Amino acid sequence: MTENRPQKWQVLSSEYLSRKPWFTVRRESLELPNGNRIPDYYVLEYPDWVNVIAVTKAGKLLFVRQYRHGLGEVGVELCAGVREKSDPSPEAAARRELLEETGYGGGEWRQFMVLSPNPATHTNLTYTFLAQGVEPVAAPNPEATEDLSCELLTPGEVKELLRRDGVRQALMAAALWKYLAINN
Repeated sequence: MTENRPQKWQVLSSEYLSRKPWFTVRRESLELPNGNRIPDYYVLEYPDWVNVIAVTKAGKLLFVRQYRHGLGEVGVELCAGVREKSDPSPEAAARRELLEETGYGGGEWRQFMVLSPNPATHTNLTYTFLAQGVEPVAAPNPEATEDLSCELLTPGEVKELLRRDGVRQALMAAALWKYLAINN
């Protein structure tokens, strides 16, 4: 029995509708391998994102609490951000974001997981790093558009937070569930 494996779609035309820093979108006309066509397919272009599961020497996990306008809620999140063009690597971006948002640094770092926010429509990846043994090394220096506070939670408190759907950002929740599954 032979399997039909999915194949790439052919781009018949592509045009940018917007090229803004936080809203770059293109409309494409596509043809599928079976000949079917999709005349209007929208692709969102973003730079890569980073998340940090930061664990202190005492074993507590570092979170930030901030307002998210899309949901109109204040939520609990991992330290996170965008990989800037000036960042030489995703890890460098993650280290920069952790220091800026929380003032924490140091520790042992490793890439923990890489996920796509939405492979159907987004061009970027989210890199999650595990930073173990972090400690305060400077005063936080958030961007002018960030208004956040830091919280340290035990693994048990994090598990309860996740059970209550207290981490709304799906890419963060997935990484935290994986962390708790491995470190149970």
